[in-house]
Amino acid sequence: MMSRVAAYLTAFAVCCAAASAQQGENPIPSSGGAIIMKKSLPDPLEAGWEGEKVCELLQETDKVRALQCTFPPGVGHERHFHSAHFGYILEGGTMRIKDANGTREQETPAGASWTSDGVDWHEALNIGDTTTVYIIVEPKRTGKE
Repeated sequence: MMSRVAAYLTAFAVCCAAASAQQGENPIPSSGGAIIMKKSLPDPLEAGWEGEKVCELLQETDKVRALQCTFPPGVGHERHFHSAHFGYILEGGTMRIKDANGTREQETPAGASWTSDGVDWHEALNIGDTTTVYIIVEPKRTGKE
C-alpha cells in the first residue's frame, strides 16, 4: 500500500501538472457557483463534524492549498462549499452525500481521483465500517487570470 506521504506527493504532483484533466468520475458534481456560497458557508478546512475538525492543512503556498480529510465510521463533514479542486482518495469507504441534487450513497475506492470546478454546497457522512481519507488540492487564483 502506498504510504500517506507518497500518496500526498502523487496527488500534489498530479494536481499541479494537470489540474484541468479529468482523472475519473467526480463524486462531487461541478456547479461553478461556489463563490456565491463562500460568504455563508465554511470551506472544507473550516467545516467540521459536531464541533471537531475533520480536515487538516498539509501545505499552503501562494499557488495551492492541500488538505487531508479523515472520516472514521459515523463521522461526516457538515455543509460546506468547495472552490475548484483536485481530489484523491487515500483510503476508501462508503459515504452518504447530500447536495442540491438530493441524497446518494457513494463508494469511494482508494486510488480514485477527480477534478471539480467547485461545489455550491454539500455535506457527507461516512456510513461504512472503514475510515475514509481524502486529499484535496485547491489551486489559488493568482490575479493574473
